[in-house]
Amino acid sequence: MAKSKSTFICQACGAVSARWQGRCESCGEWNTIVEELVDSGVGAGPKSAIAGGRPAELVPLDGETETAARLVTGMAELDRVTGGGFVMGSASLVGGDPGIGKSTLLLQAAASMAGQGRRVIYVSGEEAVGQVRLRAQRLGLADQGVLLASETNVEIILATLQKGPAPDFVIIDSIQTLWTDRVESAPGTVTQVRTSAQALTRFAKKSGAAVVLVGHVTKDGQIAGPRVVEHMVDAVLYFEGDSSHTFRILRGVKNRYGATDEIGVFEMSMGGLREVANPSALFLDQRDKDAAGSAVFAGMEGTRPVLCEIQALVAASPLGTPRRAVVGWDASRLAMVLAVLETRCGVRIGANDIYLNVAGGLKIAEPAADLAVAAALISSLTGSPLPHDAVYFGEISLAGGIRPVVHAGLRLREAQKLGFRAAVTGRLGPGDEPRGIDISEFGELGALVGRIAANGRKQSAE
Repeated sequence: MAKSKSTFICQACGAVSARWQGRCESCGEWNTIVEELVDSGVGAGPKSAIAGGRPAELVPLDGETETAARLVTGMAELDRVTGGGFVMGSASLVGGDPGIGKSTLLLQAAASMAGQGRRVIYVSGEEAVGQVRLRAQRLGLADQGVLLASETNVEIILATLQKGPAPDFVIIDSIQTLWTDRVESAPGTVTQVRTSAQALTRFAKKSGAAVVLVGHVTKDGQIAGPRVVEHMVDAVLYFEGDSSHTFRILRGVKNRYGATDEIGVFEMSMGGLREVANPSALFLDQRDKDAAGSAVFAGMEGTRPVLCEIQALVAASPLGTPRRAVVGWDASRLAMVLAVLETRCGVRIGANDIYLNVAGGLKIAEPAADLAVAAALISSLTGSPLPHDAVYFGEISLAGGIRPVVHAGLRLREAQKLGFRAAVTGRLGPGDEPRGIDISEFGELGALVGRIAANGRKQSAE
């Protein structure tokens, strides 16, 4: 008989402990360690599956290859992030905050593929079939031929998928609600999530169907459950957004069949998610052109240039320790820019409260935003608005220099297309200067600070 013993597993990172403790030593989270039963002995859990000792087939590395067939959803933004569509036989994980629109996005993708004649199955573990039908009717997708099921047991789900013609596209919403008979743990625990994801991934590889798993996220924005689940699947997509804004951003953080730096932009409407073909115009729609502390950054998200507004507010601090509030950018990067302004440019800014925001909820990770952030800070400190038709991009070095960035030509052409007539950046390479836009190249940050301050004094005199 199988013997049952208990172990203690952190539900945030999957670390195993010999005893219960309030704080996980691996990830530092509190009250995340839960006792789970682990079977051992004859007939226990995964050990009950007998492989039979059949050896694997060895093939040479230089053999013939086949291009992976893709399921094109028909949604251009989703296909962009996945690299041209979901690869048949792949498993993908989609995560996002509750209510952000994950189920709506996948239901629209399922309806689009069902309209192409594909066999699509939508399995919901959180909603009844009637609730999914109500959402489909509200979106106008009820007649697209998507097959629905409401089930949480993995064995029943696999039996349903294997019955009848093989499916082309399978959606599991969500992986945290599933449970399997192979382990004795509550649904949503690390052991259940890992075992369920492994079974569904194995089904995808054997059947050739594209399987999409929906995952919840923790309070720090990571997909709940062990990190090993992200290693099991072929692609991990994050659906981001802000409840105060109508648009959503789909970002790929892992993709074995495509790039991992692409984004797709959607706008939430009464009829579901609408694709945004020109996200730069959306992010700059309500920009305050004449306000001090506002700079337009010409950034890159994968192969797509995206323009957004960076807002800065420098205010006198009544506290001994000034505040630093950053939304949409790296706080440590802001500290570096402030240190360079203080040390290399002689700007006394460290004693003030600093508030920095990337308008629209967009999150920026590339260092090319350094110059736009510095320009917005100096503009707010001196009270002089920046030219409303200029864009800024460039990396700032610790020595106070402005380093050139990649894809400068794409950034400038996108800015020119949206009506901007000037650009402030570092030294450009040959061929990066399109006609019709005035480019100001700076080698040192101090020169740009001096020009912004001089414009501020000139406007005050007038």
